[in-house]
This record gives sequence, structure tokens and C-alpha cells, in this order.
Amino acid sequence: MGTIWQPKLGEGQGPKYKLVAQTIRDGVESGALQVGDKLPPVRELAWQLGITPGTVARAYTILTDEGLLEAEVGRGTFVAPPQAAIREDVWNREQGNWIKELEVAETNAVSLFSPRLPDMGQIAVIRNALRQVADGPGEDFMNYPTRDAYAPVRQAVIDWMAHLSLGPVSERDVVLSHGGQSGIVLVLQAILSGPKPVMLVEDLSYAGFRRAAEVLRAEVVGVAMDEHGVIPEALDKAARDSGAQVFCTTPEVHNPTGSHTSLARRRELLEVAQRHGLEILEDDCYRMGEARAPSYRSLWPEHVWHVSSISKELTPALRVGFALAPAGRSADLRRVAEYGYFGLSRPLAEATRILLSDPRMKQICANIRERLAEYVQIAVNHLGGHDLRYSRDVPFLWLQLPPGWRAAGFCRAAEAQGVQIRSADEFALRDGRAPHAVRIAVNAHVSLKSFEAAMQRLRCLLDNPPEQISV
Repeated sequence: MGTIWQPKLGEGQGPKYKLVAQTIRDGVESGALQVGDKLPPVRELAWQLGITPGTVARAYTILTDEGLLEAEVGRGTFVAPPQAAIREDVWNREQGNWIKELEVAETNAVSLFSPRLPDMGQIAVIRNALRQVADGPGEDFMNYPTRDAYAPVRQAVIDWMAHLSLGPVSERDVVLSHGGQSGIVLVLQAILSGPKPVMLVEDLSYAGFRRAAEVLRAEVVGVAMDEHGVIPEALDKAARDSGAQVFCTTPEVHNPTGSHTSLARRRELLEVAQRHGLEILEDDCYRMGEARAPSYRSLWPEHVWHVSSISKELTPALRVGFALAPAGRSADLRRVAEYGYFGLSRPLAEATRILLSDPRMKQICANIRERLAEYVQIAVNHLGGHDLRYSRDVPFLWLQLPPGWRAAGFCRAAEAQGVQIRSADEFALRDGRAPHAVRIAVNAHVSLKSFEAAMQRLRCLLDNPPEQISV
């Protein structure tokens, strides 16, 4: 079904792709766009509105993620039916070979902002877990959560992480959180004190650390890194000069570079932390396979707080994470969680226990890693001639740009080609210096063919930098 919808871009504040998305939402709400109506091709709508195709493609992708639109390869982009009416054959498959194409068909626009996992059977297991909870005793839906009632869930978390070197740990050291970011905030609430607390982070680091600091009114100080991780001398100076209380780090899979902190370097950094009385917040959310070195918590169990989640291994949709307190410090972590939200909802916690205890999950996780490795290999095949850092079990790649390209310009050029990636600037502190590099996430919601086409477009840009001289 076609449409004679004539869009007019509003004059609101904010990025243009958000204005485009809101214009389409308004069209659906007003009835100007009906279920089944076909939206204009990306390039046509971009021409009508006087903006870039990449901007329209990004808006279409956002609305497809929301379920307001649906993209059908070879046909175009349409107004989707209400969620309850979505076709069974698209959303309710029980097998692990289902792939939902999120890109806009006309331009093959692909969002590589954040990793997206393939369904290798976990949807069926999640659905089964939720069904078991729904069929359980009704009184469980009528009571506040209690710590004792959640002991089996916490034990399931410990069993799930049993293959890791975490030092002495019991279920009483675990606090369930609303995803990894929630776990980070909980830990910082338990650690930071005083009117002007200071926390140390890697000079390129996960933006969630900075967001947590803003919420807690803490100052953030960056610490320089090299190819082996944080530089011990830099940590020593930063701790001495700032009086920081905590060092936040991602030693196993550094976000955004994908680098790994060796055991020898970890021991050096621990010595510095011990000398200055620094607590350590160890973010392990991006590790998907086996750890390559003992965790900080196993090396210094009395002062290391470990945070992880199921978002990168299974699904980000459930928003379940785990924070492990140092030995003998669980009461501090438990108190801030109980003061903040009493506890994870009982149905969600029970579904998590069932999910983590399912004997199929370990193989499903292995299959997810293998599938992601196929995407990584495609990226390496096309971009490996440049300065590319990657690992088969890490769902993103770090690309140092060749001479002639700056990170911001490269991201704009890539978006104009329908490929959305993150600039190194997004991981740097406000007063920090970012390299001319980009992070390319693996989006396994798109086909290997579409992902390869995106890599080909990036390769073409890399091989043809702009030749402009400013005077």
C-alpha cells in the first residue's frame, strides 16, 4: 500500500534524525500514516527534507527498533501493525536461525553503534523461563522481594560464573542489579564519600562511568594507557594528585579498544592501588568467552568490586546484572541496593534463575560467540589492511584511521553511506584527547551479506581519504 503523506520537518531542538523520527511518529498518531503504508525511500525523503540519506536511515532504524516501522528487504519500509498483531512467523520462531533485518532496504543502512546478538536459541529459552514464572504460585506476584527468597537466584549467578577466577565468593556477596550500568552505580554509591569524591578511569573508557559520576556528583580523572593497559606510573600520579577513592577499569575487554590487560600489568597496577588505598571497580560486562587472566577480585579480594551482566552474552532486553562485593563488604552493597529499589522484581529474578540454570545455555553462548566470530572475520577480511584491533570473541572492532581522515569526518562520511559507527571522541573525557579512531560494533541482527556490504563501504572510504587543504 502506498502513501501520499507529505512530511514537513519540525523546528524543534536536537539532532535532525530525532526530528525526522518524531515527524513520522506524529504522522502515525494523527492518522496521516496508516498501518501498511509504505514510507518514501530513504534518498527520496532525504531530498524532500533537504537532509542527508544517512540522517533518514538512522531515523528509520530507530523507529524499526521501536516497532513503529518494519523493513522488508526488497520491498521497502512500512508502518508496522500494533505489537499484538505482529506476524507469528516473524517474531515467534523457536529456532536459532532467525535474523531480523533492521536496515532500511533501499540503502542497506546498518547501525553499528552497539553490539547486537544473534538469536541462537536463547529466545526460546527466555520464553520458556517467563512461561514457567507465569505458571508458578500466584502469591509470588503479591509480595515484596526479600533477600532470603533470592538466595537461589544469587547462587545461580555464582554457578554461571564458576569458570572464572573470582577469588573467594559466595551467593551472599552478590547483589542483583538492573543491568551492568545499574551495578556500576550501586558500587560507586557504596564506595564514594565526602563532598567532592574523585574516581579514576582509563583515558578512553565506557561512557557509563562518566554518566554514573555525573549522577553521584563525582569528579572523573583520566589515566593514560598503552597497548598493555593503564600505565602504572600514570595511575600512581593520578592517585597521588587527585586523592581518588576508586579506580574504574575494564581489564578483560577494554571498551572501546578491545585491548586486554596482562597479568603482569595487573599486578603492577594492584601494587599502586594498594599503596594509595584505592578501591577497584572491575567492569567485566564485555567478556563473552574465557578470561585471559585472573580477575582483580581474585588477586585482591578485600578491595575489588566486580560487575557483570547477561546483556553481552545472552540478551540486553531483560536488564539483569550482577555486582560482587569484596570479601566481607556485602552489607555495604546490599544496603545501597535496598535503599534504592528494595530489590529486583520477583518475576524477573526467578526468570533469570531459570535462564542461567538451563543446561542448554552454555552451548547457546558458544554458538553466539561462533556466530559473532563470522561477522568479525568479514570485517577483518575487508578492513584488515588498515590498523585494526579485534578478537574473535569481542563484539566490536577498533579502527585507527589512516592519514587524511579525522574521526568525526569519517563517521559523517560513513553515515552518509548508511553505516553508523562511533567516534573515539565518544569515549574520551571532555578535556581529554581522543585518537583518530572509530569503534565498529557487530550487529548480528542484519545478515552477513548486509554486514559485508557495510564493511565494503567503510573500506572504500578508508582507501579514498578526502584531499582538502584549509587556508
